[in-house]
Amino acid sequence: YHIMLRGINGQVIFEDEEDSSKFLQTLKDYKDKCGYTIYAYCLMGNHIHLLIKEEKEELGITMRRIGSSYVYWYNWKYERSGHLFQDRYKSEVVEDEKYLLAVIRYIHQNPLKAGLVRDISDYRWSSYSDYIEGGKEIVDFEFILNLFGSDIEKAKGDFKTFHEKSSNDNCLDIEESKRLKDEEAILIIKRICKVSHSKDVQILEKEQRAGYIKTLKNEGLSTRQIARLTGISRTIVLKA
Repeated sequence: YHIMLRGINGQVIFEDEEDSSKFLQTLKDYKDKCGYTIYAYCLMGNHIHLLIKEEKEELGITMRRIGSSYVYWYNWKYERSGHLFQDRYKSEVVEDEKYLLAVIRYIHQNPLKAGLVRDISDYRWSSYSDYIEGGKEIVDFEFILNLFGSDIEKAKGDFKTFHEKSSNDNCLDIEESKRLKDEEAILIIKRICKVSHSKDVQILEKEQRAGYIKTLKNEGLSTRQIARLTGISRTIVLKA
């Protein structure tokens, strides 16, 4: 299955490297407990792509275990409560070898297409380097490399060449909602928070301000946008 998890209301789910490392450790820890096989992953700022083979445990149970474990830790770290991921995970079945390889390439090319790196090998938080260099003991890369040939070093070279090809693979992805322009967002802030200027949200009573921030998120404002337009720290916006 090609799995996608997204932060609620597009919220960032990996604030720093520690968060990304923690999620990868969670994936590794639950491999033995849940018995799944993982062929690819990519952690982006506000969403995650995984390619997982269901084994002894139902996929829905596995994803709840992984998600709950990470959210519990994340909420503890940032002193927040409630949901972190948007609804239930999205998934699509991968039924043949051709599409399997297309999905792996699609997942690994995410950071490149998002403009985060110039070369996919430069991105730390995907499984691409696991195939080329090994190391994290999360991905079962032997099966995929064997599809490129029995000579492991040649297979790695062919795997790399395959990823260097530009592609328009139509795979499962997030449906980005329309981003609000700052002018629209400021009007929403004034209306929701009942203030004359967006910066006035800073001086509101703490609990009242937190309630307004939640409403602003539901209205479509991003965490970064709220922090930028109100002057409130991003950490406080995340905790709300």
